[in-house]
Amino acid sequence: MTELSHGLSGASGEYYAAAELARRGFIATITNRNAEGIDILAAKPCSGRAIKIQVKTIQGVTKRWVLREKSEKVYGEGYFYIFVRLGALGVRPTFHIVPGKVVAEAIKAEHAKWVGGVKRDGSARKNSSMRKFSDKTGDYLEKWEFLEEEANQALLPTTTAVTPRAGHESSQP
Repeated sequence: MTELSHGLSGASGEYYAAAELARRGFIATITNRNAEGIDILAAKPCSGRAIKIQVKTIQGVTKRWVLREKSEKVYGEGYFYIFVRLGALGVRPTFHIVPGKVVAEAIKAEHAKWVGGVKRDGSARKNSSMRKFSDKTGDYLEKWEFLEEEANQALLPTTTAVTPRAGHESSQP
């Protein structure tokens, strides 16, 4: 397998994720690099509901994605991670689709456990801004239905009270 640079690996993961979303009927747009925490905006045509997606990509056999402390923040409803694992050229990547809230809670708990442990030499570990996420049991492997469900949630119709303009008051009681 050709080892890609960090930047190319990340870009590949975003494009693979966007392509897979398009294959599944989503309109998927990769954002500019300066969009904080959002790599892809995706929506079903005519849904009026955008899903915010953060993509994290790894290469090879590892199954742990590196995140930062800011990933402990929950960005709200409709926020998901797509964790991509690139394999050999010509082999479809694997995708893990995880709600943002699940990721935030998992990495926070895992980091607290890690910080509470000790180094190999027995000394205390120091806090770090690095976090790691792993889907060891495969609970989120290819769970595209999470995004389908989010996209298909019907937006409740809103009723707007119409106030008559001056001089156009209704004569009805």
